[in-house]
Amino acid sequence: MESSVKVTSLKKTFKLSKKQMKIDKTKSNLKIAVNDISFEAYPNEIFGLLGPNGAGKTTTLRCISTLIKPDQGEIKLAGIDIKEDTKVKKHIGFLTNELKLEEQMTPNYAFEYFGKFYDLTKEQIEKRKEELFNEFGVNKFAEVKIGDLSTGMKQKVSIVVSLVHDPDIIIFDEPTNGLDVLTARTITDYLKNLAKNGKTVIISTHIMSLAQKLCDRIGIIIDGKMVICDTLENVLKEYQSDDLEEVFFEIYSKEAC
Repeated sequence: MESSVKVTSLKKTFKLSKKQMKIDKTKSNLKIAVNDISFEAYPNEIFGLLGPNGAGKTTTLRCISTLIKPDQGEIKLAGIDIKEDTKVKKHIGFLTNELKLEEQMTPNYAFEYFGKFYDLTKEQIEKRKEELFNEFGVNKFAEVKIGDLSTGMKQKVSIVVSLVHDPDIIIFDEPTNGLDVLTARTITDYLKNLAKNGKTVIISTHIMSLAQKLCDRIGIIIDGKMVICDTLENVLKEYQSDDLEEVFFEIYSKEAC
């Protein structure tokens, strides 16, 4: 099967402020956030990018989503190098906790605004809105200002907005972070359905139990480096365990030495 996302030798560094250098106890003003990472993600599967906070997961996803440029490496989406064709952005749906919708907007207005951004017709927007608002229970709150919504409903609105253009590649950074169990379950069930329907889904998480329930394949990042990348089944088999969290701690303890 041909991959829809292929990342090869990705590297990204950031300049540190003097204050951050002092916090990190380093004399170098450069931090390597992502160091020579390679992996592939396929249609009909959920790929999990796993690791502790600060490991480089979000930076990797932001590079794939074309929000930041890597220093080195190649990223191909559906065989197209993202540096050569910016139109590939229309095939990506990216959700991060940093996505802040204007609080004076209503879900209706936000959805229509982003639909027009992706050049969807009025009919396409209305059809897509009906599907997604029904799926996530947004209908009752369609004309409520986003600033007045609960945390869970704000997350649901962010999700439907990020999926307005029905992208083939869905990238979610910590999709259930800070959510109640019911909202989290709604989101994870929907991600499973997206994969079943031929989409390529990539998530990042530091919650190993979530990854074990959700992911078909995983890549574990520690200090910016990919230390293991394989199917979930193969990783558990290699470490002779049925608990991904225990496997992660074993891998982390070895890498941290």
